[in-house]
Amino acid sequence: MIQIDKLLAVAIRREAEDIILTVGRPPMLRIDGELQPLPTETLTAEDTMGLMKAITQERYQQELQEEGSADFGFSFRQGARFRVAVFRQQGCVCIVLRLIPSKIRSFKELGLGPTVQELLFRPRGLLLVTGPTGSGKTTTLATMIDHINSTRRLHIITIEDPIEYHQPHRKCVVSQREVGVDVPSFADALRRALREAPDVILVGEMRDLESTRLALSAAETGHLVLSTVHTQSAQSTVERIIDQFPGNQQDQIRTQMANTLLAILAQTLVPRIGGGLVAAYEILLANPAVRHLIRDNKTFRIDSAIQTSREKGMQLLDDSLLALYQQGMIERTEVLTRCRYPEEVAKAIMAMEA
Repeated sequence: MIQIDKLLAVAIRREAEDIILTVGRPPMLRIDGELQPLPTETLTAEDTMGLMKAITQERYQQELQEEGSADFGFSFRQGARFRVAVFRQQGCVCIVLRLIPSKIRSFKELGLGPTVQELLFRPRGLLLVTGPTGSGKTTTLATMIDHINSTRRLHIITIEDPIEYHQPHRKCVVSQREVGVDVPSFADALRRALREAPDVILVGEMRDLESTRLALSAAETGHLVLSTVHTQSAQSTVERIIDQFPGNQQDQIRTQMANTLLAILAQTLVPRIGGGLVAAYEILLANPAVRHLIRDNKTFRIDSAIQTSREKGMQLLDDSLLALYQQGMIERTEVLTRCRYPEEVAKAIMAMEA
């Protein structure tokens, strides 16, 4: 019988990003973006059920039984922490654990310069970190909250599902609320947060229309709001948020977005040559020109606005990928796989190599 303690210890030692436990395969570790099997026996239905019970509290086992899945945070020895998803597939239990780094990273380690740090001193507005699942959005937000916590004297409220990084009180008072434990939903937590004297509100995810509406309102009424959206570019982020709303409300939402948006940081993680991962970023700063494009429903011109404002700290994702390639940090194939405009990027690579 595979012991969960030994399995988690191996994952921590090998710096795995994920552990996947499913019937018919040995335990799988995701390392530098690729799945690797552990040299153990193939897992049975009894194995995955036993492993699930070893780490899952009774209320989440009940949720799994009633709804077919459950998500929660799990602490392990030496301060290690995992984000856990348990779910049923083909009648058996499957478990996915994501290892949350125990140390909050610095802006330098993330590869982000002072342009982004300066935004965290704004008294109000909306700052979005976007990207696909597993792109490091939560890690980036944790670094931002830690920076505010270390440099300003404010009340920070975080609304998360589940809580991943524990933020100690430093200069700030930090109140961390977990959906499903401390509050029933993101929308309910946001509604209540406005009566809890916050200066900064972190919303783990703007996942539905109501939480999006409340986040925009909070940013508009004098709070710094940080959140995530599952989109892959600045332009698609603005369009996704606006398109959530009925057509007769979209003009109003465009105006709200134009008035409140501070920046969009779209990111993706890329395997680094020699091991590990490195982040590539698209950065949109909401200057007057960008606000005008959002207000006038001309989001198709956002990419051009980023290109013409590079000296002000903006950059397209493709330019970030090309810079990492030019520095010898990532492979050519990774650039071409992850870029938004492959033909233009291929020409740029050819020019570099000429």
